[in-house]
Amino acid sequence: MMPYTRLLIPLWLFYMLLTNNWQLSNMVMGMVVAGWVAWLLRPSERKIVWRTVPGALAAAVYYLGILLVDLAQSGWQVVRIILFNQPINPGIIAIPSGCDSELGTALSAHAITVTPGEMVVEINEAGVMYTHCLEVDKAAEHMERAQKMRAELLQRIFI
Repeated sequence: MMPYTRLLIPLWLFYMLLTNNWQLSNMVMGMVVAGWVAWLLRPSERKIVWRTVPGALAAAVYYLGILLVDLAQSGWQVVRIILFNQPINPGIIAIPSGCDSELGTALSAHAITVTPGEMVVEINEAGVMYTHCLEVDKAAEHMERAQKMRAELLQRIFI
């Protein structure tokens, strides 16, 4: 019960700050939404190893920086395709997630999907992400390297 409570209160406060409505009905609704999200996340009872926190925070900042750079580069690639009528070579490639957890695989899929021109369309039981790309030849060589780096960073963040 304790892991749910540690997650429930911050989620509820986040909901309340987002809605900025402190009426009793909204507070109850926020608790229901926070409880539902906490139930979906199913937090575990695991101890925090404080000596790994600075490294995890550094890895998280680096991960977000890489994600922002990927967003900018992919956005520019899509703009060039549209504005200069460049030919595309669309296709689907298989990318092994390389992550031990479902959360790591989901975050990797999100990082791929949020970038313009690429979208994860399916993840199989083994964690292989089938990704649609506008430029399949360029993406195939870049995605393996990028996914390996994402998986390493996510391991550092969550362990």
